Amino acid sequence: MAIPDYQSLMRPLLAFCSDGNEKNVRDAIEALAQQLGLTDEERLTPLRSGSQTVFSNRVYWAQVYLVKAAALERTRRSHFRITARGKQLLEQNPTRIDNTVLRQFAEFLAFQRPRDAGPAAPEETAATNVDVIDARTTPEELIQEAEAEISEDLQAQLLDRIAQQSPAFFERLVVDLLVAMGYGGSRGRVVQRLGRPGDEGIDGVINEDALGLGVVYVQAKRYAAANTIGREQIQQFAGALVGKGATKGVFVTTSAFSRGAVDYPRTIPHLRIVLIDGQELAKLMVQYNVGVRIERTVEVKKIDLDYFEPDE
Repeated sequence: MAIPDYQSLMRPLLAFCSDGNEKNVRDAIEALAQQLGLTDEERLTPLRSGSQTVFSNRVYWAQVYLVKAAALERTRRSHFRITARGKQLLEQNPTRIDNTVLRQFAEFLAFQRPRDAGPAAPEETAATNVDVIDARTTPEELIQEAEAEISEDLQAQLLDRIAQQSPAFFERLVVDLLVAMGYGGSRGRVVQRLGRPGDEGIDGVINEDALGLGVVYVQAKRYAAANTIGREQIQQFAGALVGKGATKGVFVTTSAFSRGAVDYPRTIPHLRIVLIDGQELAKLMVQYNVGVRIERTVEVKKIDLDYFEPDE
């Protein structure tokens, strides 16, 4: 089954607390996972940040919103207990509890309103109240989805801009990227650009390390997205590597590789050839800040639990 969204976890979490005893969030996560029949893969699916699993994050936010609606109360760190309101919600809502249900409570409406919006007008209803948590995803997931969308758009823009440049510019870009990834140290010391008649299809040479103990040969092809790199071109590149006495090569393109091209390097174990297509190229450029700049940094902060530990 798909991992339930955080709103779908509200009633199961309240039901888990229905005996009135203090509960631990870790126990709640485990109990709900078993109740819902989640697989190990679903339980362990991480957020993009890698800081938490998707399921535990959604249980956590279900708990946060139930606390804001005074259906749960925090008792101590990572512990909570159902309230009289929470028990009443269980009785009145036998199938589902979600944000729509919680909006009947003033505490929850105050939590949802922007901090600078002021008190709600008497005629303002829950339906017209500013809704910042109506999505199925948690705040962390919303941030990460927005980040991914911005990144995907940036990557598309990068490929469009590269397509407008000359082949020589693209060759320089590829070498700059490899240097930014840590191959060999400074560009001036370790990079040799070939890119001239008689180079046998090799566009650049870069030392694998600052001492020049390993050499990587580079070929860069700026093609339109519809032009696929085939097996024959990878075979030619492999032949050029053998002619140079090399064992390592990187073939970079703005387009894509055919299945035959992808499979061919596996048939020549004495050569290590890495293929980077347009999508991977754009991702690496964003990751290593080649051709892009940071416009704004957003910090997401959490409580420093160590600060609040009692002194010895």
